Amino acid sequence: MSEQPQKKIVALVDGSAYSASVCDHAAWLSARTGAPVALIHVLGRREAPEKQDLSGAIALGARTALLEELAELDAQRAKLVSHRGRAILEDARAILDKAGVADITIRLRHGDLIEAVAEVEAEARVIMIGKRGEAADFARGHLGSNLERVVRASHKPVFVASRAFRPIAKVLVAYDGGSSAMKAVDHIANSPVFQGLEIHVVTVGTDTPEAQKGLANAKAALKAAGFEAQTSVLPGQPETALSKLVDEAQFDMLVMGAYGHSRIRSLIIGSTTTAMIRSCKVPVVLIR
Repeated sequence: MSEQPQKKIVALVDGSAYSASVCDHAAWLSARTGAPVALIHVLGRREAPEKQDLSGAIALGARTALLEELAELDAQRAKLVSHRGRAILEDARAILDKAGVADITIRLRHGDLIEAVAEVEAEARVIMIGKRGEAADFARGHLGSNLERVVRASHKPVFVASRAFRPIAKVLVAYDGGSSAMKAVDHIANSPVFQGLEIHVVTVGTDTPEAQKGLANAKAALKAAGFEAQTSVLPGQPETALSKLVDEAQFDMLVMGAYGHSRIRSLIIGSTTTAMIRSCKVPVVLIR
């Protein structure tokens, strides 16, 4: 019987400052799992040649010449955009090559990012994306719209890369007792990525018997997989308490369910999730 192909680390790269970090984190994941990396750059529809008639009501002969010139400019622009996309992919491949990743594929796609992700999701173990896209420096308080769309659409774990890579040794797991939080614990228990890392499971809120029972269940599941996780209840609101803990206790990664116990409170993804990605300076791994 033939061996199943290994699931890929799918890394979405663009021209933003976050793309190098996406590649560095992809190399780190590949080193811990042996998984191949698929680099994808999508030329969105907004980058396609614009179909607008700039000729106006001018004389017929001049109008024909102008339309021909505009068509040629459109073709040149499309060619430049495509060249830029390939350059972005080659730069990304060079980062992975330098980090020692042996199995790298690159793919330049036209169209919608979510359609591109849907095409590769079946062969992916994780989808990686930067916290913000190419407008990152102009919109520091906002998440990339593509990130929110990917989190909503993807059924695989989504790894949200921070602005710069640093070695990962200490992992915080946000646990609210919901189904996606338990899936996050199961994911850690069954993934080679987390082997040998320091794991802390934290519930934010009131220290109730129910909260302690949930933490005990999480700790038992991790212990069965060989992890000696620490657990605690942290007072406050998740949006502020967790990011403060990440900073003060110097965690290197946050893992959480993409949706909280109360399901979706904002239009796209859970409001706690959105706030956590925005405020945390470390990578955030979201589990559906």
